[in-house]
Amino acid sequence: MWLNPEEVLLKNALKLWVTVRSNDFFLLQRRRGHGEPTGRITGLLVGALDSVLDSNARVTPFRILLQVPGSQVSWVIASGAAIGEVNKHWDWLVHNLLHSLSVFENKEDGASFVRGKVKGLIAEEVRGRQAAQEEDPEKFRELLRKFELHFGLPSSEKLVTYYSCCCWKGRVPRQGFLYLSINHLAFYAFLLGKEVKFVIPWAEVTRLERVSSGLMTEAIRINTRRRQREFSMFLNLDEAFGVIGQLADIALRRLLDSEGLELDRVLQQPARITKRILEEQAIREYVLALFRLPRGERLHEVASCSVWTPHARCHTAGTLYTTDCYLCFSSREEGSCTLLIPLSEVLSIEKAESTSLLPHPVIVSVRSKKAFQLIELQDRDELVENLNARLRSLQWKQAMFRGKKDGKRSMRSPAPYYTFYYDTGQSDEEEIEEQVLRNTVNSEALMTAFHQNQPGTNGNKSVEEVKQRLWDAHFSEFGRGVTMFRTDKTQRLVAMGIPDSLRGELWMSLSDASSELEAHPGYYSGLVQRSMGQISLTTDEIERDLHRSLPDHPAFQNPTGIAALRRVLTAYAHRNPKIGYCQSMNILASVLLLYAKEEEAFWLLVAVCELMLPDYFNRRVIGAQVDQSVFEELIRERLPELAEHVPDLSTLSSVSLSWFLTLFLSVLPFHSAVCVVDCFFFHGIKAIFQLGLAALDANAEALSACTDDGQALMILSSFLEQVGYEESCCPPSSPPPSSPTPSSPLHAIEETCSSEADIPAVRNTNITDLINESYQKFGDLTVRQIERLRCRHRILVLQAHEDTTKENALRLVTPDVSISPENLADVYDLFKTEHFVSLYWGDSSSAAAAAAAAWRYGDSGHSYMERQYHLDRAQFKSLYGLLAPWPGSSQHADTVANRTFTLLDNNCDNLVTFREFAGWLDTLYCEELNEKVRLLYRLHIPPALTENEDDPSLMKSPLVSTNRPLFVNLPSAVIETAVPDVEGEVKDYQEQLKQMLKDLVKQREKDVEKPLPLMNQREFIQFCKTLYSMFHGDLVENDLFQAIATVTSLVLQIGEVEHRRHSSEGSEVGAEQTPEDAGSSSSDSDWTVSYAQILASLLTEQALVNFFEKPVDLCAKISVANQKQYEQRAGLLTLQQGK
Repeated sequence: MWLNPEEVLLKNALKLWVTVRSNDFFLLQRRRGHGEPTGRITGLLVGALDSVLDSNARVTPFRILLQVPGSQVSWVIASGAAIGEVNKHWDWLVHNLLHSLSVFENKEDGASFVRGKVKGLIAEEVRGRQAAQEEDPEKFRELLRKFELHFGLPSSEKLVTYYSCCCWKGRVPRQGFLYLSINHLAFYAFLLGKEVKFVIPWAEVTRLERVSSGLMTEAIRINTRRRQREFSMFLNLDEAFGVIGQLADIALRRLLDSEGLELDRVLQQPARITKRILEEQAIREYVLALFRLPRGERLHEVASCSVWTPHARCHTAGTLYTTDCYLCFSSREEGSCTLLIPLSEVLSIEKAESTSLLPHPVIVSVRSKKAFQLIELQDRDELVENLNARLRSLQWKQAMFRGKKDGKRSMRSPAPYYTFYYDTGQSDEEEIEEQVLRNTVNSEALMTAFHQNQPGTNGNKSVEEVKQRLWDAHFSEFGRGVTMFRTDKTQRLVAMGIPDSLRGELWMSLSDASSELEAHPGYYSGLVQRSMGQISLTTDEIERDLHRSLPDHPAFQNPTGIAALRRVLTAYAHRNPKIGYCQSMNILASVLLLYAKEEEAFWLLVAVCELMLPDYFNRRVIGAQVDQSVFEELIRERLPELAEHVPDLSTLSSVSLSWFLTLFLSVLPFHSAVCVVDCFFFHGIKAIFQLGLAALDANAEALSACTDDGQALMILSSFLEQVGYEESCCPPSSPPPSSPTPSSPLHAIEETCSSEADIPAVRNTNITDLINESYQKFGDLTVRQIERLRCRHRILVLQAHEDTTKENALRLVTPDVSISPENLADVYDLFKTEHFVSLYWGDSSSAAAAAAAAWRYGDSGHSYMERQYHLDRAQFKSLYGLLAPWPGSSQHADTVANRTFTLLDNNCDNLVTFREFAGWLDTLYCEELNEKVRLLYRLHIPPALTENEDDPSLMKSPLVSTNRPLFVNLPSAVIETAVPDVEGEVKDYQEQLKQMLKDLVKQREKDVEKPLPLMNQREFIQFCKTLYSMFHGDLVENDLFQAIATVTSLVLQIGEVEHRRHSSEGSEVGAEQTPEDAGSSSSDSDWTVSYAQILASLLTEQALVNFFEKPVDLCAKISVANQKQYEQRAGLLTLQQGK
């Protein structure tokens, strides 16, 4: 197969290859040992080397090299497992390229030509494979060809799919094709001699909607910042709308600030995205959300089947989903029956004998001595084989892991690692050492020690006992642990509130945190040992919030509870520095510690932050804002009357933000809020959406009459504060259809509560009533609906953040420039688009791409505003050609663009910021003549002008800005070795960076105060060349050439006068100087002129003054740049890719 040309420095390193055929440009080689007699010692050695390599890294036995005559550098351009395959490639090269290469005088150009041809062949193969995957390969190939022809985008802009539809222009529909690629949406129509075509980058899409009107039955509306487009008459509108939403969501997560936004590994490689992969990804996202699985789980099989449900005495039909480590079953009606089986719990997966009543059965046995029967499985043999292969692999990994752990434990001290201190803070006689308390992990839930201090617990003991009996009966019927059947009955038990004695266990089972705990023995203790004692900004934030976490609960008025909370939060911040610590995590962790053991609380926190509330706990809480936007749409759909009276729903969504971030823990009374947490662990975020809608519905009348935001806030706050728990064990006054009968166990709770009727009710609303009402009215909300809404609303939230970023950037730059705000905003859009274009099709090794990758993974030490968008040299030169006011000749314009980039690159990182770019543009379009000439002058003296302008890397030397050393993230051992006798020598790296920045600012201020250096004769000649090139094509070109000739002559005369004066002064003092002084004096007396002299000379010619003072319309330049930017960059990148 053809390979992307990869450089090889040594053609036959270690004599591993044997040349079979060769000519001046190509070599066909065979791997030594392949096809040789087995007795050859070299063949045996090479064969042994290849056999021990990983299967993904094994070398194919044949390859073709491209070589340059007389050079030691070669490129691998093809490889194969069989000689016949490689011979076909060899013959093609000889017959099609070898003769053409003889006409190249420069052999390097010939090699470059071959590499471009090979890349073209690879692109054709990729397009062919992609077309073969489509339902109609020939039609896909034809439309792919039209896509490339109509829009002129580079070949790397991969077409994903297409749809026939109408685009509405006013009231006129234009029938054509909608092309969806990895970075763009494009439409083309040609009807009655009129052509309509446009391209919309996904990065510009701000909203997706399905709309309907009198003219269109139903259409897809796509909004950008400038306009909106509507498309209708799709053959399958649901599919098209889903694919459009997926592609826009993926592109925005990939291109914009993606901190905390997890993107699947396949989707991080846009060239691999196909329509089939998008369909698979949509199912995978749904399965991960429905069963709250780890984000790294890959979906393998989806199969319809039926599972024997003992509690129903029948088989329940549904769908089986298999992933890397789980078997997941969901009934046809989402939520009525679900089953989660971790492979770590499975003992065996076996096929049973098929009968008419039990077709294609499979038996799954688990460690809890239970077995699950699945029937009606299509492709049963292949499915069971794949499952057993993954099961064996997992069991082998577990065995290896346990063996290593046992070996490490045998070398450790036998001292126990778990200890628990029962300290209620009542006595000062028993003091606990602070260091011991900080590092000792609790082995029991905090509620065990502080249970007796809770108000009201004694009165509800009988209720708790009844709940305990109900759950025991449920366990015997539905199973216990992670593999428990989860049905409507489980939901009703959870809604009544889980008993305290079972809460920690059920939270662990419902979230599957127990599997993570079992799979990582000793992990938490290791994190505690490594993280405790470290000081950072995160630990400071944690310390500030420790005593704000449930301050009224006795467990956190005590050093034991505070120490446990500190350990859990610090350990998690150490585990996941990308999230670190966010406010509201302390409240959540406090509640988890009350009902679960400390290590269990840690894994519950992991499950909540990483699985159940993805993207919530990052620097900008993107996930929470997305759900607020989803919540607004649900209010419009489910509570239309409230939405009609409250047009601006942002007030309600802002009030509800804390509901989602803290799971109602910050707004409900404690015991009521814990019941909400129970529902959250059972149903995930769906429970929070339902309860939020129920709370608004209960106050809809009062909210509709509100006159201001403060009144609405008071209504909701007052309502939630009075939601009580004392009688929450009683069933609702209007029970759901599946309410308990008088003879059922649930009726026992009703009798218990009625026997306590003498306890006065101090609350108006019961939390169980509110939860049951939320299930009755809004229980039809599904996880699939929520995920689809999240996909669409993530676009809104990310674009809102992008608008905020733009506003902040413009606010910082506007005071420093005279460009109008409207033009400056358009320049920012051009700047950002140039950055995106290189991310679409550019070289991943460029400086801007490297900076974007550093931003994406948080490797840079700069702030968000400093890191957002930068341009490297190639990107800047592209914008320079579009926006420079003086056209000039193309060759010299490129030289001046290079010098301008070098001048603007103040910190020598090969990147230009928007502030620097805007300042340069402001000088050219808005400053006076003297400032424009000053800029031209600076472009022709160092550091902008260098001795060797052909090599951009030599255009500027690294800037040394401070004389103090910088130590960043050095290992402690290295620091001790470097300065063993000096303590405190190494400052905190953040302080050092701040000091360095201060030094840079001071240095820059000094540079501004200094006069410009003198210009020598060579630099002045380059200055004149630039002036001559600037006038090319001007209307008064001849007058300008005469004027510059006059100025040049005048400046040369001034320089000669100065040169003679310095020479005469040097001769008078020459006898008094040493040879070294004489050498320096001769260099000082070279021909030079100053900026003031050049400016004064230019002012003598009115034609030049008119040229520099002539206003240039920046708005018109920007308008032209908007039209040409894509065309220009696409053409340049196509040439670079060798198309």
